[in-house]
Amino acid sequence: SHIYKKNHDMTKTWKGKTEQLLRVDDHDFTMRPAFGGPAIPVGVDVQVESLDSISEVDMDFTMTLYLRHYWKDERLSFPSTTNKSMTFDGRLVKKIWVPDVFFVHSKRSFIHDTTTDNIMLRVFPDGHVLYSMRITVTAMCNMDFSRFPLDSQTCSLELESYAYTDEDLMLYWKNGNESLKTDEKISLSQFLIQKFHTTSRLAFYSSTGWYNRLYINFTLRRHIFFFLLQTYFPATLMVMLSWVSFWIDRRAVPARVSLGITTVLTMSTIITGVNASMPRVSYIKAVDIYLWVSFVFVFLSVLEYAAVNYLTTVQERKERKLRERFPCTCGIPHSKTMILDGNYSESDANSLAGYTRNQMVPEEENQEKMVVHLAMSNESHSSRKRGLKGHVGLRIIQNSHAIDKYSRLIFPGTYIFFNLIYWSVFS
Repeated sequence: SHIYKKNHDMTKTWKGKTEQLLRVDDHDFTMRPAFGGPAIPVGVDVQVESLDSISEVDMDFTMTLYLRHYWKDERLSFPSTTNKSMTFDGRLVKKIWVPDVFFVHSKRSFIHDTTTDNIMLRVFPDGHVLYSMRITVTAMCNMDFSRFPLDSQTCSLELESYAYTDEDLMLYWKNGNESLKTDEKISLSQFLIQKFHTTSRLAFYSSTGWYNRLYINFTLRRHIFFFLLQTYFPATLMVMLSWVSFWIDRRAVPARVSLGITTVLTMSTIITGVNASMPRVSYIKAVDIYLWVSFVFVFLSVLEYAAVNYLTTVQERKERKLRERFPCTCGIPHSKTMILDGNYSESDANSLAGYTRNQMVPEEENQEKMVVHLAMSNESHSSRKRGLKGHVGLRIIQNSHAIDKYSRLIFPGTYIFFNLIYWSVFS
């Protein structure tokens, strides 16, 4: 069986009120302790409970923390035989002096009040006071996105007395860097928390003077894997897809044009999606460099086919004029004639293996038939059949323009070189 020891209840033996025990009514707590004397030291320590969110668009962060103040106010000393402290809630805080610490550059902040105000006041017999409260604050963080998304951001939460200068109140970290403690479970979806540390310095206001200011600094490094999947890989694949047009027959205009336009529109969509979730900064970000260079590669692949198509048209026009000037088929041995239906294009006639086109019957003589003179080689029929299989495999290469052949090497080589420079600079 458990034996319970009955605790001594001071509320039954003490006939007065708490205010009478601490002599709250005997002093003017609108003034700081030791008013008119040297500055009162106020130690501060912080325990960060959670780092709730980081917003790139609003350039701010939200943090929940336990803020504790330590100071000595002899007006609150009381006699005690056990030398034990007395703990009170937030109702007594309104009747005594407490430091007027506020968060510099904060946008929103509040003290938690569920189920009651999350405030604790602990008074020791010699007058030392511990004042603790649980606060959620949203503060400004000046971010630099020049290396986004391969960037690291350093933000700080600043504490300062609002009314008392350094001549009246000396704000300091109670235990140096040990004054800042963090929960081991703190994590963010897009960032890796690298370091928390504290600093302090003086802040000057031209109209009021010098104030002690405390800083809670933390460094965040962005996780890159999300952006690799959502931005870099799709952009790289779109650039590689645009290179497929270099291997398509130059006469297949619909295929090459539609492929080029599709990749250009897809790159525009990726760029728009990335910028929609970012603030409208006036400088170039690292992701902008990659996306716009990729966009230029895709756009150049469309211009490349425009040049190929134009030069092919000019070349065919010159060949047509030469055929009109020299219609003779002299010097072509063992020529035979094939009559093709009018549905066959000129490229289909040129693609036949082992034949050379010499002459066409004028269109005014036969509107529905195309007469093509073909020169038969002296090879056997079986050898020509074997050669036809190899010719079909090389048809694309034989029908390619010189610009296409060079582009198959220049475009991938240049893009790989750009990636090597980009990742070596920004990673």
